[in-house]
Amino acid sequence: MAKLFNSNSLENLKKNKNLKILIILIGSILIAAMFPRGEALEFDVSVGSIWIQDDLIATMPFEILKDPESYRIEKLRASQGVFSVFEKKHNVKEQVLDSVEIFNKLLISKVDKELEQNSTNSKFKFLSSESVNKIKEIRKYENMLSVRYPITTEKLFSNIVEIFNKIYDKDFLDVNFDEIEKDSIALRDGKFENLLPKNKFLDKSENEKRIDNLIASYSTTDPEQMSIYFEYIQHFLKSTISFNENLTNNEIKLAQERVSKNIGLVEENERIVAKHNRITPDIKQKIDSYRIARGEERGIWSRILQALGKILHVLVIISLFSLYVYLFRPKIYNDNSKIFLITFIILLISFIAFSINRINVNAPIELLILVPVVSMLLTIFFDSRIGFYGTIVISLIVGGLRGNDYSLAVMNIVAGGLAAYTVRDIKNRNQIFRSFLFILIGYIASILAFGLERFAPWEEVLIQCGFAASNALFSPVLTYGLIIFFEKLFKITTDITLLELTDFNHPLLKELARNAQGTFNHSLTMGNMVESAAADIGANPLLVRVGALYHDIGKSQNPSAFVENQIDNYNIHDQLTPDQSAAMIIDHVPQGVQMAEEENLPVEIIDFIKTHHGTLLVSYFYDKAIEENANTNIEEQKYRYPGPKPFTKETALLMLADACESAVRAMAEPTPEKIENIISNIISSRLKDGQLEDSPLTFSDLSKIRKSFLATLVALHHKRIRYPKQDEMESEISEDKEK
Repeated sequence: MAKLFNSNSLENLKKNKNLKILIILIGSILIAAMFPRGEALEFDVSVGSIWIQDDLIATMPFEILKDPESYRIEKLRASQGVFSVFEKKHNVKEQVLDSVEIFNKLLISKVDKELEQNSTNSKFKFLSSESVNKIKEIRKYENMLSVRYPITTEKLFSNIVEIFNKIYDKDFLDVNFDEIEKDSIALRDGKFENLLPKNKFLDKSENEKRIDNLIASYSTTDPEQMSIYFEYIQHFLKSTISFNENLTNNEIKLAQERVSKNIGLVEENERIVAKHNRITPDIKQKIDSYRIARGEERGIWSRILQALGKILHVLVIISLFSLYVYLFRPKIYNDNSKIFLITFIILLISFIAFSINRINVNAPIELLILVPVVSMLLTIFFDSRIGFYGTIVISLIVGGLRGNDYSLAVMNIVAGGLAAYTVRDIKNRNQIFRSFLFILIGYIASILAFGLERFAPWEEVLIQCGFAASNALFSPVLTYGLIIFFEKLFKITTDITLLELTDFNHPLLKELARNAQGTFNHSLTMGNMVESAAADIGANPLLVRVGALYHDIGKSQNPSAFVENQIDNYNIHDQLTPDQSAAMIIDHVPQGVQMAEEENLPVEIIDFIKTHHGTLLVSYFYDKAIEENANTNIEEQKYRYPGPKPFTKETALLMLADACESAVRAMAEPTPEKIENIISNIISSRLKDGQLEDSPLTFSDLSKIRKSFLATLVALHHKRIRYPKQDEMESEISEDKEK
C-alpha cells in the first residue's frame, strides 16, 4: 500500500502559505476567545470570596433576578396551584341516541339483505361476529311468523336506548379520581368556570361499575345479549365532563408567567459591590443579574463586533512577531512545523493564563502564569532574539487576558527576558535550572518598582514576591519537561541535543574511535575546520561540527577498506575488482545511515551522512575499471554515491571540508601554496559537477570558506622548527632500534 503522504507532499505542507496563514489565524481566534469581555463581570464570583477589583458601579438600571433555583421552585409551586380544567358538554345524550338509532337502521338493513342472499361477508364496524350472529338469529326468527323468539330486535334496541338514558342520568368524568391531583376541578361551562369538588361527579371507574350493573339487569336470561350491550356502550358512550389538557397547560403556563423573575431594582450609578467586600448571596445575585442585563443590552451585533475587536487585538500583536520572523528568520518562517510549534507554545501559556483568571481569590495568582517558559523554550529551540520577541508577544497577550494589565505585562517582559538570557548559550539540560535566580530577580525588581510607585503595603509586596518565587521555581521544571516532549513530537534538534552528541562516550563515536582511529581523527579535524567556516558564512557551527563527527560512522563496520585506517602495507583492494572496491567504499554511506537510525540520531545529523559525498563518482576505481576493461562499456552509475546532494549550507560545507581535509592529508609536502591550490580546485570541481546546485551557498560564501579552510589547514600542517641536535637524537634512536 502506498504511503498516504510521501516526502514531497510533506515538504509542500511544511512550506504551504495558506496553511501558515490558517495556523496563525486559528491560533489568534483561540486566544481571542479567552479574552475578557472588557468588564469586571467577566469572571464568576462565589459566595464568601472577596471582590478584589475596583468598585462595581451600575452603568444602567437593572432588575435583580431571583436565584435560578428559587425561581424554578416558585414556578413549580405556581403550576401545582392550578386546578385541572374540565369542560361541560351539552346534548351529549341526544347525540349518542341519534347515532345509535341511525346505526340500528343500517344494521337491520344489512342483516336483512344478508339473510335474503344467504351471505356472511358483511362486517358491522364495532360488533363482534358473535354479536352479529345473535342479531341475525333474532331477525331470522322474527321473519318466521310461526316461530316466537324470546326477544325481538326492536326490544333489543329499545333496551340499549334505555341503558343509555339511565347512564346519562348523572354527569360523569372521562378520567379516574386518582388522576386528578387536587380534590376540586375547574369546570368550564361555556364562558363560565366554577371550582367544584370532584366527588360531586362520577369518575370513569365508578361509571363503568354502574354500566355493568345496568347491563346485567337487562340480560339476566341471555348472556349473549350482554356482549351486544357492552359493545354498543363501548363504541357510542361519551362523557359529559371531559378533561381538557390544552386548557390545563395554558393555565399552568399563565400561572408560571405571573411569577416575578426579580426581587428588586438597582438604579443607574448605584454601587453593586465595593472593592475588598465579601461576596454575600445578595451581592452575588446582583452581580449575576448585572451581567445578564448588560448582555441583553448589547445584543448580538455588538457581541460580533466585540469578538472581531478581540481577534484584531491578538492579530496586531502576533503580526508584529510574524513580520520579524519573516524578515530576519526566513528559515523559521518557511517551515510550517516551526510556526505551529511557536503558536502552540503561545497557546499553551495563554490557556494557563485563562485558567488562572477563572480563579477568584484575594491573592496575586496572576504571577503564577508561567511566561518565562515561553522565553526559555523559544530561545532553546530557535535563538535568543526569537525568545525575547516571543516574550514580548506572550506578555502583551497575558496582559490583555488580565484586562489590559500593564504592570503584569512589564513584569513578565523583564522576567522572561532574563530567562531567555540565561539559556542563550546552554550547554546541557541541567543549566535550565540556573534560570531560577534570574527569573526571581526580574520579578522582584518589577514588583518593587510598581509597589514603591503606588505606595503598596510591604505585606502585599512580600506576598507578590512569594508567588513570583513559585513562578521562578516551576518555570524551569516545566521547561525541562516540555523540551523532551516537543523534541519528540516535532522532531526538533536543539543545541542541547547537539551538545550531548559531542560527548565522545556516545556509542557510535566510541565504536568509530575503537575500530577506525584514522577516520575518527579525520572527523575531529573536520569538526574544527567546519566550525570556524560556519561562523563566517552564517551557518550553524554546532550543527555542522556534530555532523562532521558522525558523517563517517559507517566506516567503523569495515575500517580496513579506507586508506586512513590501513596501518601496514596491506591493502584489501588489491584483492578486489574495481566494482567490488567501489561498492565497498560507497557502502559506508548507507551503513552509516542505518547505524544512525538505530541509535535515533536526529534527522539533521543523518542528512550529513547521506549528503557528504553527494552523487560524486568514485573516480579512482572507475578509472581503474576503464583501464582494466578497455573494450567494455563501464556503467558509471555503479561508481557514484547514491546522494542526495547537499541542500543546506551546513551539509555543503561538510562536503567541501571532507574533500579538502583528505586531499591535504594525502600531500607529501603540504605548503600553503599547495593547500590553497587544492582547496580552490576541489571547490571548482564540486561546482562543475553540480554537487552544490541544491545548496544555498553563494560565491561570497565559497570565498569565505576557502579562506577559512586555508587558515585551518595551514595551521594544522605547518612545518615545525627543528631543535638543535635533533638529527643526532634521531640517529641515536634509529641505532637503538637496529640493536
